[in-house]
Amino acid sequence: MFNDIGPLELITLVVLAVLVFGPDKLPKVIQDVMRTVRKIREFSESAKQDIRQELGPEFKDFEFEDLNPKTFIRKQLDNDELGLKEIRNGFDLKKEMAEVTDAVHSTDTSPSPSSSGGRIDMTKKAEEPGMDERPPFDADAT
Repeated sequence: MFNDIGPLELITLVVLAVLVFGPDKLPKVIQDVMRTVRKIREFSESAKQDIRQELGPEFKDFEFEDLNPKTFIRKQLDNDELGLKEIRNGFDLKKEMAEVTDAVHSTDTSPSPSSSGGRIDMTKKAEEPGMDERPPFDADAT
């Protein structure tokens, strides 16, 4: 519950609690807090049991931690019924990016007849079809 509290923070909280509640009332306050935490945990476990009973026997292996998206995805990847590990291991992102980069650089350096120095001339107008040419008829579009 308090896994990220270090020793310095814990000592600070104890000193603060002693200053606020005093050494006489502090044990009673700690007992009350622990009793409240225990009741909340019991209520939570009771609610989980009720939900599992209502869901039925199909969800007997259901864990509420699976509702966390990270846990759900990790569990599905470990299951590997779909062969996701093979797909994930077969895909090398660095290699793919290097191939794309090489392809882009090779097209930039090689001049093509339609462009000047590997660049596209954006000032040219597109060739317009003659006035007598009609565009093809698309029955699905109408």
